[in-house]
Amino acid sequence: MRFKFVFLTFIFLAAALYAFTQNKADDIIGIWLTPGDNSAKIEIYKSGERFYGKIVWMKFPNDNGKPKADSKNPDKTKQNKPRLGLEIMKGFKFNGEDEWRSGDIYDPETGKTYSAYMYMKDRNFLKLRGYIGISLLGRTETWTKSN
Repeated sequence: MRFKFVFLTFIFLAAALYAFTQNKADDIIGIWLTPGDNSAKIEIYKSGERFYGKIVWMKFPNDNGKPKADSKNPDKTKQNKPRLGLEIMKGFKFNGEDEWRSGDIYDPETGKTYSAYMYMKDRNFLKLRGYIGISLLGRTETWTKSN
């Protein structure tokens, strides 16, 4: 009888821990506003166990009356693709504690892709650090939760 109680308690605690971790992992899902004069809204979503992000709104979506294209993309076949709807974040995985790591972020302003990781300052602020090589050689932006 005692073994059964210990076993059931273990199963309950493991399920609760998994549910807590899963909720925390999903906290970044939603729409985030980027800073700066050319701000955009990025929708972060989950596919499998990884997180991705795409541009869903731009403060200045047009250039000379036409939708802004991904003109700096190093792949010439993608340079006419509109920036709106462009997936710019790929492959982030929650580390089980407080960060989303092992992802890449693409900057359509420069056509460059950076290694990146993210963490939440709180439920309304997301810190994203993009870098080349090591994280000391990078830049951090703070994104704000958008409704």
